Amino acid sequence: MFLSLGLPTHLVEAGADLIGAEAVMEMSRAAESAGFDAVFTTDHPFPGDRWLAHGGHHTLDPMVTLSFAAAATTRLRLHTNLFVPAYRNPYLSAKMISSLDALSGGRLILGVGAGYLEPEFAALGADYANRNDVLDDALRAMRAAWTGESVGGNTMRPRPAQDRIPVWVGGNSKRAIRRVVDLGDGWLPMPAPAGASRHLKTPGLETLADLAARLDYAREYAASVGRTDPIDITFMPRGMSMFDGDGFDPEAIVADLTEQAEAGVTGVTLTLPATTRARYLEQTAALGESVVPRVKALAVRPLLG
Repeated sequence: MFLSLGLPTHLVEAGADLIGAEAVMEMSRAAESAGFDAVFTTDHPFPGDRWLAHGGHHTLDPMVTLSFAAAATTRLRLHTNLFVPAYRNPYLSAKMISSLDALSGGRLILGVGAGYLEPEFAALGADYANRNDVLDDALRAMRAAWTGESVGGNTMRPRPAQDRIPVWVGGNSKRAIRRVVDLGDGWLPMPAPAGASRHLKTPGLETLADLAARLDYAREYAASVGRTDPIDITFMPRGMSMFDGDGFDPEAIVADLTEQAEAGVTGVTLTLPATTRARYLEQTAALGESVVPRVKALAVRPLLG
């Protein structure tokens, strides 16, 4: 099972202890040493004050942050979870992504989402109403740019180091699932209570039975369009949050992820409750001893393929 560990770039008030250059590099080295496959960051360039006052958060720029993680490590994958292409011109996004992939020797995993914060879209001059169409168009435009061939009379070089940058699509909706099948390489659903669907702009997903139903839909849609290439499914351990508490139960995590693997999940993203660098390093090492080897040994099978 694939394991991606979140960097605490949302804790901007911690200053250099968590979001300084050495902090990002040290935490990334710790994740690599503990056996994690990747580290991830999220994307909020200019969030609205109302959202921030009701539990929202800032974050470092994902590509800049992951460049420091890349420089400090050798094999660790660099994962955006999630990057919102609709916030930016797709060719500028493609250039940032291609540059990071080239500099890191082909270690990027591009997790993308349509976005859901209307005030952030407005502040950035982005199209909120048509964000799903914008995302689909952006993915096609970036794929075309990454070929290194002319696109409408313009060319982008260097090409990414990877022949195909993996694109993992976030969101719980049927449209997000169709986007995975049509344009992506993996799916990043998120546990979400049904009551939060209006706020998060994505349907609720509360149980593994809910997930299984959506996997069935993905198989049906893939069959209808002739998609046979494998699709990775990356979920989250239930009951573990970057915002709540100061610890975790390793046995509960392993039990939950064992159940997820049996349901068809091939990877997970984990966020730590640590609020200091020392605590983050301690918790990362603890996971490396008690959770990572057992979870990586779980048998998984990608959707399709």
